[in-house]
Amino acid sequence: MHNPFSSCKVRAASVTCFAGITSSVFFSLVQEKRGFILSAVIYAAKHDEVPSVRSAACRAIGVISCFPQVFNSAEILDKLIHAVEINTRDPSVSVRITASWALANLCDSVRHAIDTFALEGSTDHNAVSESLALLTACALRLSNDGDKIKSNAVRALGNLSRFVKCTTHPGFHDKIMDKTALSLKTNSPDELPSTSDCEGSNRCASNIFCPASLGVGDSRWFERTVQALISCVTTGNVKVQWNVCHALSNLFLNETLRLQEMDWASSVFSILMLLLRDSSNFKIKIQAAVALAVPSSVLDYGNSFSDIVRGLLHLMENLGSDQISVPSSFKYRVALDNQLTSTLLHVLSLASSTDNEPLKAFLVKKASFLEDWLKGLCLSFLASSTQPLVGNIGNQKKEIICKAICSLTELYNGVKQFPIAQKFEELEKSIQ
Repeated sequence: MHNPFSSCKVRAASVTCFAGITSSVFFSLVQEKRGFILSAVIYAAKHDEVPSVRSAACRAIGVISCFPQVFNSAEILDKLIHAVEINTRDPSVSVRITASWALANLCDSVRHAIDTFALEGSTDHNAVSESLALLTACALRLSNDGDKIKSNAVRALGNLSRFVKCTTHPGFHDKIMDKTALSLKTNSPDELPSTSDCEGSNRCASNIFCPASLGVGDSRWFERTVQALISCVTTGNVKVQWNVCHALSNLFLNETLRLQEMDWASSVFSILMLLLRDSSNFKIKIQAAVALAVPSSVLDYGNSFSDIVRGLLHLMENLGSDQISVPSSFKYRVALDNQLTSTLLHVLSLASSTDNEPLKAFLVKKASFLEDWLKGLCLSFLASSTQPLVGNIGNQKKEIICKAICSLTELYNGVKQFPIAQKFEELEKSIQ
């Protein structure tokens, strides 16, 4: 008699059920059954001869890897990573797509696991280091694959760059971008993910784990990562470009990375400004603006600070003049306006710290526009302050507006433009 369970369709359907399990259901099971699920999906991913079954197994791994505390040992982490890594080399594109998605989720979830393993002793710590080395090599390799795979590889690199500890800071000697040769693809905005699309959990890692033993963690690892991200911007579709912007946000959030010492930083900022200025897709523009608002000091922006301030001001002056050719972009217009405003306020709040004399002269020249623009923001805030606000959103909005005004006031006083400074002081009082 024919065994129905030998059917690849049945096997694929069975593994797909594991991909639909929720965290609460998974952890309500006894340890033995959780172990069976993990063993089943790992075995299917590594040994099943049918691509559809391997793909379903990778999807299940991608889902389960997002569950908190799923990595109760370095051994489990190692097995999941190896099962996914094998499938990223699969000749079937559909398998590589699912495997790359699982890889990105694993890179996000491993940030939580690192905290645990770093405290448990050197054995698990070393095992995790080896696993991270494999994840890194895999993500860099996949960044040269097709767009659907490349977008996940970029997300994986972004997740890794968020917590990999930079231990050395030599210069970046290779020229990584020819600004004149940069071209942007403008595919349909519907290809972009939503911010909640398969991004895994959003857990933070501490700096307690130093993966120097990975062969990554020094500036050379970041150089290779940045090279891959820049390449993906120039060759990838809009979904890839969106993920590059998101990955750069994670890179900037790495507290051990001193951007001002990285020769590639100016190229990265240039790419973000280029996407913000020239991309026809509003979701890419929004995410580029988000990334540009991450650095917390003038020092972090380095030599790019002046160009960023000028570029953002120019965009704000011309906001609304650009033509929207894709109807689906209309709904993102307000979000773009809000994010561009937030990013410009952020960099203006740092302007008083700059010693760039041409930039100071430029801001004096733009004082009239800035006064009218900030006055409009103040009036808008005061009008909305009578409405119920969620949490402390209102206070945060007021604080960032005041910071920008105070910074400009200080800058104008510093260059002896006292009448202009007086106007901004009065503007600040109006919002108190």
